[in-house]
Amino acid sequence: MKCPFCGSLDTQVKDSRPSEDGTAVRRRRVCPDCGARFTTFERVQLRELTVLKRSGRRVPFDREKLRRSIAIALRKRPVEEERIDRLVSDIVRQLESQGENEIESEAIGQLVMQRLRDIDTVAYVRFASVYRNFRDPKDFEDLLGEIAHAAAAGADRP
Repeated sequence: MKCPFCGSLDTQVKDSRPSEDGTAVRRRRVCPDCGARFTTFERVQLRELTVLKRSGRRVPFDREKLRRSIAIALRKRPVEEERIDRLVSDIVRQLESQGENEIESEAIGQLVMQRLRDIDTVAYVRFASVYRNFRDPKDFEDLLGEIAHAAAAGADRP
């Protein structure tokens, strides 16, 4: 691992332990050249994922882009950062375990919408408005009608 302070490639691991959410390994490192100490997080990657966009383009899957879009939907909502990190890890793990290297962007969006709907309805509406490319207020009304209908149907269940 390259030292972020002096650029040395010969850093040493002093301590390793699972991260708090259990999805990565936290390593404390020291650089023998400059003496700097720093922390790295290493995640197991089951496979290289490629996203197939609606335009037909193929781009490498970007975990941070997924996290940013979910965080934007959840901005100023009562959801802790740790929960967002767990959500992202769960989604990535689910995508990796599907057995496909190429995943359509639509499938990722649907998965995020399903998970956000369970966590926070406002975040779900925010994400859906971008994902479904809402053009006018009627689109919001339709989605809110779907949510109300689903809530009423859920209340009827024993």
